[in-house]
Amino acid sequence: MLYYLFNWLDKVTHIPGAGVFKYISFRTAMAGLLSLFLSMIIGKYIINILRKNQIGEDIRDLGLQGQLEKKGTPTMGGIIILFSILIPVLLFNKLDNIYIILMIITTAWLGLLGFLDDYIKVKKHDKAGLSAKAKLCGQALLGLCVALVLFFHPDVVIKEKCSKPDYVNTENVFKIENNPNEGTTGYECVNAEKSTKTTIPFFKNNELDYAVLLKWMGPDYEKWAWLIYIPIIIFIIMAVSNGANLTDGLDGLAISVTAIIGATLGVLAYVSGNTIFADYLNIMYIPNSGELMIFTGALVGACLGFMWWNCFPAQIFMGDTGSLALGGIVAVFAIIIRKELLIPILCGIYLAESVSVLLQRGYFKYTRKKYGEGKRLFRMAPLHHHYQRAGMHETKIVQRFVIIGLMLAVLTIVTLKLR
Repeated sequence: MLYYLFNWLDKVTHIPGAGVFKYISFRTAMAGLLSLFLSMIIGKYIINILRKNQIGEDIRDLGLQGQLEKKGTPTMGGIIILFSILIPVLLFNKLDNIYIILMIITTAWLGLLGFLDDYIKVKKHDKAGLSAKAKLCGQALLGLCVALVLFFHPDVVIKEKCSKPDYVNTENVFKIENNPNEGTTGYECVNAEKSTKTTIPFFKNNELDYAVLLKWMGPDYEKWAWLIYIPIIIFIIMAVSNGANLTDGLDGLAISVTAIIGATLGVLAYVSGNTIFADYLNIMYIPNSGELMIFTGALVGACLGFMWWNCFPAQIFMGDTGSLALGGIVAVFAIIIRKELLIPILCGIYLAESVSVLLQRGYFKYTRKKYGEGKRLFRMAPLHHHYQRAGMHETKIVQRFVIIGLMLAVLTIVTLKLR
């Protein structure tokens, strides 16, 4: 909204400084600062409201150090994160951008799904909350919506082979922040095209077209690409959303890891939305995707602000309201910028937590069927509880996971050149 207001003021009144809203870097910084302050300010009031209404976490005694001390801590703190993301996005983003519309829908939809789950747990005193089927159906419905929009919407296109003919003023790299005028910078791209291509890490000419998986269907296989594309998108959104949910088990763990992931995705969105960087890094150019960097500014700011209240000892938990939404945001964002195959690297913490649960359950069922008594691979799942049960303090676990998350983020960015 402010973008349109100041753009109008710049054109009509020529107020000095009004044109600064054209720059993605400025709007990203402002969105990040606003979301940070909002989450810190709103957090205090939300915590007080939740305490007055006795909306606290019901903790079971699982034999974990310091676990029972958290009983009664306010939950559903994801509300803080959601508002702190959406308000800056509505203020600083171009709201006619299809990618931003998708991100807003994702945030609101999964936030609502998580809120219903938390509400049932707290108010109905049902520890199970929403059934697993209901949550999966809600996530799958969002995945279907996202996949259909990305596949059929005319604004969702890519441009390949952006290159400079002879000479380009390299200062334009810093002057032109998004959708640079190709005639001014000297960069030329092939025409925009609809495509189901994505990026494969560690390979030169690193693009995979999902439609190729249907090549066996004959010469018209490309028109059936949606048969493979839509299920893949649904699976990714469900997997990452639930991975973030499983990671949310220690004070400050999920929120700090997500902040790192969000910042990294912002960098990837920026280079994907700039013809100069897209050419230099030999990656596909995605028109209008640079606008997503403002969303990541709001996301990272909201995460840092929530961490103010969620760091050890936590004064509030995000609950499924926050964790399901954050995981979905990460998944949809990565899909939009065609970097979803980097998720196993960038979201390695989410992946490890999810795999530990699957292995624990699978091995327990297998040994119970074979030996009559179930055995466990880990002391407890998800993975962070394994280390907690081993006697490691949760603050140390969180700090070490954050260090690993930073290493994975650096590796993710390095893949742009390491091929």
